Amino acid sequence: MTFAGSLPGQPRGGAIGGPATARAMCVLAPNPSPMTLDGTNTWIVAEPDSDLAVVIDPGPLDESHLRAVVASAERAGKRVGLTLLTHGHPDHAEGAARFAELTRTPVRALDPTLRLGDEGLGEGDVITTGGLELRVVPTPGHTADSLSFHLPADAAVLTGDTVLGRGTTMVAHPDGRLGEYLDSLRRLRSLTVDDGVDTVLPGHGPVLADARGAIEYYLAHRASRLAQVETAVEQGHRTASEVVAHVYAEVDRSLWPAAELSVRAQLEYLREHGLI
Repeated sequence: MTFAGSLPGQPRGGAIGGPATARAMCVLAPNPSPMTLDGTNTWIVAEPDSDLAVVIDPGPLDESHLRAVVASAERAGKRVGLTLLTHGHPDHAEGAARFAELTRTPVRALDPTLRLGDEGLGEGDVITTGGLELRVVPTPGHTADSLSFHLPADAAVLTGDTVLGRGTTMVAHPDGRLGEYLDSLRRLRSLTVDDGVDTVLPGHGPVLADARGAIEYYLAHRASRLAQVETAVEQGHRTASEVVAHVYAEVDRSLWPAAELSVRAQLEYLREHGLI
């Protein structure tokens, strides 16, 4: 979920929907909004010569979309063998149970309440369905259960809502925590430096071809916002709503409730570090 449009200096992405890499194809859910941008990106990921595919984030409970995902896989000569969730927000996970019925697949997630089957997901797990290699990368902060998936063969990472194709994501306080989010961004940055990741396949918005630039932008933007929040408090804006009105004045007011969640996370972070 996002609460900002495209911002100056942010790396621009490519088209939304359809093939994105040799192994990843996007099916865009019909749920556009200020919070979901163009809609949720449901990802079909598979080895080119395999008949099995993994689907990441089936999206909302929309029968036509869920069936479109199945049909897209079938047109590519694939059968869905596994469903994964980056996190539990409804725009990513609400349709998972129905999708599991349609495909007769297990659903794996970090949060046990979202799983259908015996296996969860965690640090160090590697998905090998159909010969595919997907490495599980815990990236909490947007939510406590947020995961990313490293696709080494395509030098790509699927980031859910941790990094978006346009704008910036919210830290969904109290479940989301800013300290964890900053650590997750740094972990993703290390994938670009140490593991050669150059492409972000986000949960919303277009594909980003400059993964390192996008993550560096996120870190710089978050540091700037944090400094603005600290200054706002020093100027006498004490409540989260007061800080939002001061710091996020340029953001559409319909997005202020989401901005307030991030501000609450920022205020908590500043207090924990003795900065306010």
